[in-house]
Amino acid sequence: MSTTYPSNCLHFLNTSREENATAQSTTSLNIIVVGAGLGGLATAIALATYGHKVTIYEQAPELGEVGAGIQIPSNSARLLLKLGVGPYLAKCASEPESISFRRWESGGIIGFTKLKPDFRENFSAPYYVVHRADFHSALVQRAVELGVSLKLGEKVGEYEPLKPGIRLERGVFVTADLVVAADGIKSIARPLLDDHLDMPPTNLGFAAYRATVDVGLLRQDPDTAWILEKPALNIWIGDKRHVMTYTIGAGKSFNMVLSHWDPSDPTTWDQSSALQDMRREFTGWDPRLTKIIELITKTAKWPLVSSTPLSRWTLGKVVLLGDAAHAMLPYMSQGAAMAVEDGVALARALSRISPGTTIDDALAVFERVRAKRTRLMQDASLLNGQLWHFPDGPLQQARDEAMKPETQGRPLSHSPNQWSDPATQMWAYGYDAEKAIDEAFV
Repeated sequence: MSTTYPSNCLHFLNTSREENATAQSTTSLNIIVVGAGLGGLATAIALATYGHKVTIYEQAPELGEVGAGIQIPSNSARLLLKLGVGPYLAKCASEPESISFRRWESGGIIGFTKLKPDFRENFSAPYYVVHRADFHSALVQRAVELGVSLKLGEKVGEYEPLKPGIRLERGVFVTADLVVAADGIKSIARPLLDDHLDMPPTNLGFAAYRATVDVGLLRQDPDTAWILEKPALNIWIGDKRHVMTYTIGAGKSFNMVLSHWDPSDPTTWDQSSALQDMRREFTGWDPRLTKIIELITKTAKWPLVSSTPLSRWTLGKVVLLGDAAHAMLPYMSQGAAMAVEDGVALARALSRISPGTTIDDALAVFERVRAKRTRLMQDASLLNGQLWHFPDGPLQQARDEAMKPETQGRPLSHSPNQWSDPATQMWAYGYDAEKAIDEAFV
């Protein structure tokens, strides 16, 4: 029993799906995954869980992740729990109670989404936040536990889609039944699929400062201590700017992302003045927020990009996924989640290989399903880049008025807050990557 439209009417039929055993593939493949980032590791875990032999080739000599906080929304968390990553996440992830949208100049709440326990109850999984390094470590531990082989310090110089295999920079050629290019935003596999796409992802003019603040400093001042009273996400939104905050590291560190408009060439940015530039961008904002910003001692400025949708994701026995296929703005907090979905969807598609279904057939279904899903998520992220950044005026007032019911606990049928909008909620967080693949084979 299922619906063909966004609905929660059949939620009562759900049973702890994360505990259901994953079916093994009838055909065990030798698979190479290029890239040991979040997407590559999640894909390797999914493939290994389905019974494939997986080897990851990573150019870095040591494993690790840069950056600070990252969100693991329910659509991704549900898959990770099913893949056995839950025990490792439990040691480091936090579960915020809510998301509050705040007016830029006063900090007054203008939009509100209750996450806990609502998202657990509605989407059968929690909504987590975690430090990227801790998330990466959790995935590494699970991959190793499943027998995934990790080859570090091995840079891939060339993909061979038809043989298939990879040629390492040191000259060695390695063959496999399938090669998964999870080599990120600077993928060298991406140009293979389209001669016109050997360009970097599009810089849309958005940039972000990323930083963390010691929670001990926040606790010392009543004007900043309030934000630590309960685990929550807070987003101040204003003209071409927003600031998102939440605690990570089991509440020991305070994560901040300060987004703003800067269409200039990122190669001209002076990182030595990033701290002063960041503070200037948010002058005149909520005094409580600017007090927190003043506590930041180190930051870096990053361009936010979105890639052009590919005409295809596969060539021969090479398939792209994650940022290599669909880099997107972080405004839906779904970038890494899409990579997790990709990995599980690929493993599910390959499980359908049979005398009547080839690897090429499975890859075609995977590509069709995932290209549509990720393209729409790119669109949703771009839309938030508009909704959050209205200047004060009629559009801003109409937006804030439309979010008022959720701040008052009243029922709502729609909201500019895509975390609260019922249809967007079901589409984004209720999505079942395995089910979508199964239905595409019917």
